[in-house]
This record gives sequence, structure tokens and C-alpha cells, in this order.
Amino acid sequence: MLDGVSLDQLRTFIAAADEGSFSAAARKLNRVQSAVSGWVGGLEEQIGVVLFDRSGRFPKLTAEGVLLLADARNIVSGVDTLKARAKLMASGLEAELSVVVDVFFPTAVVTAAAKAFASEFPLTPLRLFVEGLGAGYEPVLDERCSLGILAALPVAFPSLVNERIGELVLVTVAAASHPLARVGHRIPKRTLARHVQLVLTDRSNLMEGQDYGVMSPSTWRLADLSTKHAFLKDGVGWGSMPLHMVENDIATGRLVVLDVEGMPPSGFMLTISAVHQASTSPGPAARWFIDHLKASPASGLLDTRTRTRMTAFKSAT
Repeated sequence: MLDGVSLDQLRTFIAAADEGSFSAAARKLNRVQSAVSGWVGGLEEQIGVVLFDRSGRFPKLTAEGVLLLADARNIVSGVDTLKARAKLMASGLEAELSVVVDVFFPTAVVTAAAKAFASEFPLTPLRLFVEGLGAGYEPVLDERCSLGILAALPVAFPSLVNERIGELVLVTVAAASHPLARVGHRIPKRTLARHVQLVLTDRSNLMEGQDYGVMSPSTWRLADLSTKHAFLKDGVGWGSMPLHMVENDIATGRLVVLDVEGMPPSGFMLTISAVHQASTSPGPAARWFIDHLKASPASGLLDTRTRTRMTAFKSAT
């Protein structure tokens, strides 16, 4: 009966196919040849299919055997993966790691971390979500994600713990063709208010009734940062962007950094933190992910090079 097929039979079948003979398979498996022949013969009898042609000096896979060998490999590999994953879980490793990443966070840094994570934890699935503002906190609050890499908000979340990772530089920019780009002095807020401000929409209700960084009564609200970037380059309005997303546009003169009243010339610093439930400490995979981000030379996170680039941009504009 098929239900009686054992892993030993499948492993023996695979070894015989790989080694080219029952005697070689016996040496590999540290068994006597008669045992190998018996396991393979028993498997053939149970499944009702001849796996090897034994008419020659060495057994040769039949056409049916070639097809079933692939199935046998998949079964054995699946069982080995199951055993390895179960062993890791028993040691405290998360079954999977679900992370929500702030839309402002550099994609290149996330990509590098995900690649390193796959190498470090090959049996642990990594699920990544990208959200902005309050929508980034919701998956952590309702425990759909165990970890958030999120920007600070002017809202208190008592049930969450924050662990600082670094800072991003936000700069206020407009297209070179925009009227604000041609103002030859520090721009008063009342002047900003006369022009359309492009604002990232919060797709959650966590900041309902609050406007984060809005200085103009005329706002266009956009659902994603890439669309906002495109609108800025086309001169539709002005707004704030992470420096790492617009530094090439600034360097080529397509976008201009606005010198805004009440804002530091070097840009606004936005703190990025690892966020998780206070009631649950990060597991080994989450802890590794946090520490990796902290240790990585994160392009776009605030460091000496970022400060230097920002100073150069301000001098040029």
C-alpha cells in the first residue's frame, strides 16, 4: 500500500539512483547490499511500479523511475526542511518575521537587509510591508506585524516600545521652474501658503484631525511617495521629501531645496525607530534584523556623509 512507503525506502531509492548501483548505495548508507536491494524492491512492490531495469550489469532507472525520483527528492527534502524548521522553532526562533517598513526608509537599505536575512535565516519567511504615517503603526498595534521600522509621529502609543535606529533628512523642495524656487531670500511661511503643498496621505485613522507638517491651506494629498516625487519634479507643487530620494534631482538642478522660515537650512531630521509591542520582546530573527539595520552603513540615514552632502546642496542653491 502507498501509505506504507517509508522515508528509508525513499532515501535508499535516491541513493541507488545517485550512486549508480546498489552496492555503491549500500556503502554510502553504511548498509549491506542486500538491505538496499530489499528496500528498493519493497518500494517497487508497494507502489506497483518498476523503478530500475536490472537486465544489465548495473541497475538503470526506468522512464517511470526517472519521474518518480523527482517526487522522492521533493518528499525527502520537504521532510528535512520540516525537521530543521521545527528544531529552530523549538529553540525560540520565530516561525516567520513580519515587518512593516516606513515609506520614507531607504529601499536600498531594506533590500540589503532582506538579502542578508535570507542568508542568515534561510528557513524563516520574511514578510515585508511598506506603509506611511499612521498606516505603518496599525499593523504593529493589531499584531499583524511583529516589528515596525517606522518614523516618529506626534502621537503617543503606550503599548509600543521604540528603539532608535537612526535619522533621515527631510528637505523641502520644488521644481526649478516653480515660483518658490526663484525666491532669492529665506521664504516666509505666508509665501509658502500661497502655493499648493503636496502631502502624503495617512491611510489610517490614527492621526485623524491632525496635519503633520502641513503649512499651506491648499494641499494635494497623494497616496504614495513615488507619485509625490513625480508631481514635485513636474512643478505641480512643493513639499518635503527624504534626501536620499531627491539628492540626484537636486544635484542636477531639477529640484531646488527651499530655504523655509522656521526650518533648519540643513533639513528636518526624522527619527527612525524599531517599534514592537511592549508585551513581547523581539525574537532572535527580529533582534538580528534590528541590529543589522543599526550596524549597516545605511545610505540615506543621517551620518557624517549625509550632513556633508546636505551642506553642499545648500551652498549650491
